[in-house]
Amino acid sequence: MSDRPLRFGIFLAPFHALEENPTNAIDRDMELVEHLDHLGYHEAWIGEHHSGGFEIIASPEVFIAAAIERTRHIRLGTGVVSLPYHHPFMTVDRMVQLDHQSRGRAMFGVGPGALVGDAYRMGIDPATQRERMNEALDVIMPLLRGEVVNAKTDWFEMRACQMQMPCFTRPHIEMAVACARSPSGARAAGKHGIGMLSIGGTSDEALAHHADNWRICEQTAAEHGKTVSRDKWRVVTLAHIADTREQAFENVKFGLAKWTRYFREIATFPIVPDDVEDDASYLVENSMAVIGTPDDAIRHIEKLQQGTGGFGAYMELAHNWADWPATRRHYELMSRHVAPHFQDLNTLRRESYDYSYANRDAFVGRAQDAVQAEIDRQEERDRTREQAAE
Repeated sequence: MSDRPLRFGIFLAPFHALEENPTNAIDRDMELVEHLDHLGYHEAWIGEHHSGGFEIIASPEVFIAAAIERTRHIRLGTGVVSLPYHHPFMTVDRMVQLDHQSRGRAMFGVGPGALVGDAYRMGIDPATQRERMNEALDVIMPLLRGEVVNAKTDWFEMRACQMQMPCFTRPHIEMAVACARSPSGARAAGKHGIGMLSIGGTSDEALAHHADNWRICEQTAAEHGKTVSRDKWRVVTLAHIADTREQAFENVKFGLAKWTRYFREIATFPIVPDDVEDDASYLVENSMAVIGTPDDAIRHIEKLQQGTGGFGAYMELAHNWADWPATRRHYELMSRHVAPHFQDLNTLRRESYDYSYANRDAFVGRAQDAVQAEIDRQEERDRTREQAAE
């Protein structure tokens, strides 16, 4: 288990229905990040996608650059840069700049690319994406350390490449590798001693898979003389909560069906099978999501912790299942009632309250005595004045 309080964050793909104005949708994504910053959320990871029509942020770096100026505390990561789509020298240079512009609030998440359609349009064989991710990481890490890199692969070449600026964050910008079904992400995280972003669901089977990937990550790190920390392990799940369970299920009728249809028709892996009639109930019954109250969310997160053995950050896949007011309310409830349970924010308050209650009679008695003493003194002053007036 992590020895630090659990952090809370989001993984913002984002997901937006096809009939929405895309300009307004991106504006709302930015408003969401500002809202989370105000609520005290720790992190927001922004995705990169280029086709499919539903996930409409093409450059997480551009979005993060704008979000830096509109927020004060929340950390902002690429969730993720699809390394096979970019020359690694250019990728690192952009992230170093963001590290400086954000004064260390930027994070560098990497992966092989999630949408097969993206790779196809660029002429990239999906079978090569993980290998290309590893080839890119093998040169990115020494670049971040300020080393001179020479390398040649079948898709990029580097000639005496060296960064012209060091990272603002030392020794370098925080990094994490996306890890879903394949163990390649776990091996890459372990090889380079960096964080892991687990995004492959939270069913019982998925949790066992995540735990095994973390084992692979630790094992690979040891083989390469590196260390990894559960504090840098982030687990992504699905959630929507409201003041009542009934209200939560009613809220998600707004957009859940469109979201599940996108995963069936476009994304690489469907989340809800075609023959399911009630998407919300299916997700909850299979521990793939929490749809309910703050207490339900607490139980869900505790189950994730138990199933994985512990991680550093609880990440919600932002999804727009509910309309905007209900979505804002969801995050407010998470911040007010769920996060404190995992961050030990109220133990001292409870102890103070309990002590005050246990000693109430003594405290109240002394307070009453003090009040009565003041009343008696005032009466004595009044009698003294009356006698002097006579």
